[in-house]
Amino acid sequence: MTCSPRRAFPSFALALVAALLVVPAAAHGARTVPGEVVVAYKDDAFIDPDTGRPRAPRILRVRDVEATIRRLRARPDVRYAVPNVVARASAEPFIPNDPGRGTTPGGWTELQWNFIGPNSVNAPQAWGNLIAAGRPGGRGVKVAVLDTGVAYRRFGRIPRSPDLAQTRFVAGYDFVQHDPYANDPNGHGTHVASTIAESTNNGRALTGLAYGVSIMPVRVLDRRGDGDATVIARGVRFAVDRGAKVINLSLEFSADVTARDVPQLMDAINYAYRKGVVVVAAAGNEAVRTVAYPARSSRVISVGSITEHGCLSDFSNQGRGLDVVAPGGGEDSYLNDPNCKPDDTPGRNIFQLTLTGPDRTRFGIPSTFQGTSMAVPHVSATAALIIASGVLGKNPSPAAVTRRLTRTARDMGPPGYDTRYGWGLIDAGRATDPTVPVD
Repeated sequence: MTCSPRRAFPSFALALVAALLVVPAAAHGARTVPGEVVVAYKDDAFIDPDTGRPRAPRILRVRDVEATIRRLRARPDVRYAVPNVVARASAEPFIPNDPGRGTTPGGWTELQWNFIGPNSVNAPQAWGNLIAAGRPGGRGVKVAVLDTGVAYRRFGRIPRSPDLAQTRFVAGYDFVQHDPYANDPNGHGTHVASTIAESTNNGRALTGLAYGVSIMPVRVLDRRGDGDATVIARGVRFAVDRGAKVINLSLEFSADVTARDVPQLMDAINYAYRKGVVVVAAAGNEAVRTVAYPARSSRVISVGSITEHGCLSDFSNQGRGLDVVAPGGGEDSYLNDPNCKPDDTPGRNIFQLTLTGPDRTRFGIPSTFQGTSMAVPHVSATAALIIASGVLGKNPSPAAVTRRLTRTARDMGPPGYDTRYGWGLIDAGRATDPTVPVD
């Protein structure tokens, strides 16, 4: 909110406008001037006979703001006593210059409906919010991508993605080949990592939602995209012990697998939760009414998929334990939902620069990537942006980040929580906006 002070107030009162409008203590998370209390006495409500202007409130400089406010509010001659709240200009949405498949600056908007548009995660507003917070793109947060690897460096015949050249990487590990170089022979992991952190505003290809984070590539899936629970569990513990704040698991077991079948992975996920690490995983692509593990764990944020039309994707699992949905592409489900148009032309899938061709030695922007695997990195990236933005303070817990994601999501389907869409479509712009409260 922008406020214009009345001319009758003295010039120094400009800094007090926010405080003048707020009688109770500052809202949780509001910035205040350290050591300052704004106090107005009941006599201050009258016009000063010498100047003809309202008497200005006083600024007290104190050591203990809260104690001073309590003491002043107990006095009968005090109208109000509040911290000196600091406002800031509203963040402007940021539109990067990445050209997509062509050469026109901003051409990414023609492909990345998942980032901008009616059923997107509202990326431009999130980017603006993080720029305003001084942490562009989520700078300072480590995100571990446990997948088929990432094309982050040239290795043998596998090249480095040209649009990850400005992306920050930290040391990872290949638990398939047992070496420190988590390269990608498949393309799946590179696609996922690019949705999170592809270089942005560099005049090349597409954009990444949390382009300023540091990616930790951890290979736990082989070149076919398969991996066992023990290897994945090792990857989770590796990421936690090396400082990851978010772990992206764009993978799933069959829906008939239970927690008892993968205790080693459940132990690793519980370890991550205790250490304050946010874990995000795919609800599954079997079109069943059961969320797959590890997403079904209560200590994991489970992610379903929606189409460009804003309908549940026809492959997306649903059921109890589904937390949120995010863009994953595909065809619409046959649901009694005005957004669902299963007999119309399908919406587009999720575009990113990744490895293509039969030998996976070239890069392109394929149109075939769809799945809850593609939805998960939108949520992981948004979680990283929340942490970086400071809207939840320093080092927020996984529970706090989950609450922020779910409470700022856009409701879809039946009102309130439902087992098709969870709490709704994540909104990275609202989730990182410091003016949006969460009860």
